[in-house]
Amino acid sequence: MSQQISAKKQQELQAQYSNYKDTLQAIAQKIGDVEQETEEHKLVLETLKPLPEDRRCFRMINGVLVERTVKDVVPQLQTNSDGLKKVLDDLLKQYTSKQEELEKWKVKNKIQVVQQ
Repeated sequence: MSQQISAKKQQELQAQYSNYKDTLQAIAQKIGDVEQETEEHKLVLETLKPLPEDRRCFRMINGVLVERTVKDVVPQLQTNSDGLKKVLDDLLKQYTSKQEELEKWKVKNKIQVVQQ
């Protein structure tokens, strides 16, 4: 009977561990996506800033290519870029706190990872 209980407990711990790892992996994926988008915004801003403000440029908005001027687009891109940086900071904090939570859980339940 005690082996069944310990086996059940072992399965629960394994499920919790897998859940932590999946969550961390999902957050890391989001961080990668946001970093890539931030880098794209940075490149576009660096390209547009030296151009004259009245120059035409095109921007993709919800799958539709829209004609604008550099003067109109740069502030919008800057705002989006700043928002992405804030989201990235929040995701990094979330990842760190989840990782700390996992470490505390491992200590509390005396978990030793054999294979990663």
